[in-house]
Amino acid sequence: MTEHSHSHDHGDMDLPLTALVLTGMAAALVSAFLLPGWWGPAGLIAVYLAAGVPTGLSALGALFQERRLDIDLLMVLAALAAAAVDSALEGAVLLTLFAISETLETRAMGRARRAVEALMALRPDTALKRQGDKVVEVPSASLLPGDMVVVRPGARVPVDGVILEGEASMDLSTITGESMPAHKAPGDRVFEATVNLNGVLEVEVSHAAADSTVARMVALVTEAQSQKAPSERFSDWFGQRYTIAVLLGAIAAFLGFLAVGTDTDTALYRAATLLVAASPCAVVISVPAAILSALSAAARGGVLFKGGGALEALAEVRAFAFDKTGTLTTGRAEVTGLHTTDETAFLALLAGIEAQSEHPIADAIRREAATRGIAAVGVHEVRAHPSEGVTGQHSDGPLWAGNARMAARMGVDLPHLGGVSDGAETLIWLGREAQVIGAVTVADRPRDSSRAAVARLRAEGLNLALMTGDRHAVARRIGAELGFQEAEIHADLLPADKVALVGDLAAQGRVAFVGDGVNDAAALARADVGIAMGAAGSEVALQAADVALMSNEMGQLAAARHLARRTARIIRQNLIFALGAMLVLVVGGLFFDLPLPLAVLGHEGGTVLVVLNGLRLLADPIRRA
Repeated sequence: MTEHSHSHDHGDMDLPLTALVLTGMAAALVSAFLLPGWWGPAGLIAVYLAAGVPTGLSALGALFQERRLDIDLLMVLAALAAAAVDSALEGAVLLTLFAISETLETRAMGRARRAVEALMALRPDTALKRQGDKVVEVPSASLLPGDMVVVRPGARVPVDGVILEGEASMDLSTITGESMPAHKAPGDRVFEATVNLNGVLEVEVSHAAADSTVARMVALVTEAQSQKAPSERFSDWFGQRYTIAVLLGAIAAFLGFLAVGTDTDTALYRAATLLVAASPCAVVISVPAAILSALSAAARGGVLFKGGGALEALAEVRAFAFDKTGTLTTGRAEVTGLHTTDETAFLALLAGIEAQSEHPIADAIRREAATRGIAAVGVHEVRAHPSEGVTGQHSDGPLWAGNARMAARMGVDLPHLGGVSDGAETLIWLGREAQVIGAVTVADRPRDSSRAAVARLRAEGLNLALMTGDRHAVARRIGAELGFQEAEIHADLLPADKVALVGDLAAQGRVAFVGDGVNDAAALARADVGIAMGAAGSEVALQAADVALMSNEMGQLAAARHLARRTARIIRQNLIFALGAMLVLVVGGLFFDLPLPLAVLGHEGGTVLVVLNGLRLLADPIRRA
């Protein structure tokens, strides 16, 4: 019934009109069965005017302006046919049930459409802006990139930004769907509408309100809801052509009843019944009711689909290919092991010589020292040697830190470290002239949620592949930790190699590629479904992919696939039920003396049921997972 929902949207008038219809129907029923009086005809007139006139006018408008035969027109014609054969009460019952189901449907579908836009209500109207030594309250919409805002405990972040001062636990569920709070510190990004649970933060604005994460989410989902999935396009195509067939069929039935000797009134009544019984409202609404609900539920759980087509495609995916760095792994180097006799002294020296380096490995070493509460010792005259390491001066003599090439430069014969000298992790040596003090291994680590997500997808019988430009040793280490088999791990790949591998997988069925949306753009585009990880704040990711996971929580991926498959099942249920009910009613109208009110009840009841079945998807299984 989507077509007529759009064609005569009464806005705020639907409830008052429905109330008038119900009042008129009640008066007509009282007059017919309890206490006859003038209120009976008056009630019938009220029903025909309040329910029939707006519906009829919008249907005629669609017919003459858009050259589209609206399903509503069938309802109005059936009611008028009933009135013409002295069955005005039954025609009024038709219009009343039609008005009720229309109101219920409009409210239900509105709920599905509004579920994401409710995020807008979470945006703070005002913000505390720092102006010199003062903090003043200003409208959030007035903030510009570069402004400084203060976010107090319990307050929502007014705009996207970067923390300059302060630490806090943040509730990110409104944006990313993550159920557990995340710790945020200076240098971390924060997003509009997320909640500061504790601590005072000073945040530098990075995006104006109009360009914020929330604004982009709402725009993306609104666009997605307007882009019809293949099954939606089919139901619209079917509904339009079938409506014409129903109208012609009712006319043919009327003539057929007359030809076999049925009197005119009875023939017209039975043709009107057939018109109602065969109307495809439930068929037309069954798909969008499910699609809109699923898109809204997914967005509230931190997963954005670019339209119903992406949702349907994900349900049919038979293989998942993953980029490694930043997707299955954190994308951030971490210290994985220390190989020395005195870890405290070793880390103090190593953090000192790496104190000023911008290299990710140096950052990992400094974070490890800070985590252990170890202060870096002073190292001066530090020099970087590209692709080798660094050298510097310490009070006890010259120091060096770096890889095997740096050690060779220093004339050091390195010892073999069992299990860590195989290249699977980056090995950094620290020494003083020709003496080795110790070594540290640094590596990218899998996300905490990656192994469980991969296992869940494998349990569904899907083909999996890990693709990376990294070395084979590194890829095998990460792959083994996550449960990938040797044949599923592909390393030393260029972007073109990933595209070719995705193409090979696509030969076996639909394939999804999961990447960061920046260096994997070509593979995302080649896959049937491109999925961008951690898309909150990443414009490139939102543009490149068909599906965007707003957080780095890999569990969302398996949950999104589950939602897509559940949506496909509900669409099938709706279509089978709607077509089956329509068939039963049509057979009843053609070959049995099916009363018009019963046809109305079956028609409108079926429509409401498929809408309610679709709305079950609003339960938001992604966030719960």
